[in-house]
Amino acid sequence: MAITAKQVNELRKLTGAGMMDCKKALVEADGDTQKAVEILRKKGQKVSAKRSAREANEGSVFASGNGTTAVLMELNCETDFVARNEDFQALGQQIADKAAAEQPADVAGPAPVPVPVPNFPVKQEAPATPPSLH
Repeated sequence: MAITAKQVNELRKLTGAGMMDCKKALVEADGDTQKAVEILRKKGQKVSAKRSAREANEGSVFASGNGTTAVLMELNCETDFVARNEDFQALGQQIADKAAAEQPADVAGPAPVPVPVPNFPVKQEAPATPPSLH
């Protein structure tokens, strides 16, 4: 079955995956979008497993306070490009502000502070709980 650019574009919009990855998934799925999504999801899990050993040596420090409580936290990422990204900076500040407002005893404990997450393009499944805050 011939795969059209329209099909590739639709799958790309659904998943946020690269064009060639979408095309390969569609070819493997014989043009079935749902099967292609599943193929890309499995591929994303493999990529995540490879990346899990990578160290997050970059990041930013965020501060927030309300007069009686202060929060100083570090949010890490893999590259300096991400650390300087406006969305990353906004997310870090939202987490710090939320931690200052909620005043949890231990943010790394069993009940993490819920933080509204901006609508970032998702390329793979996010973990059920946020990573520990340092």
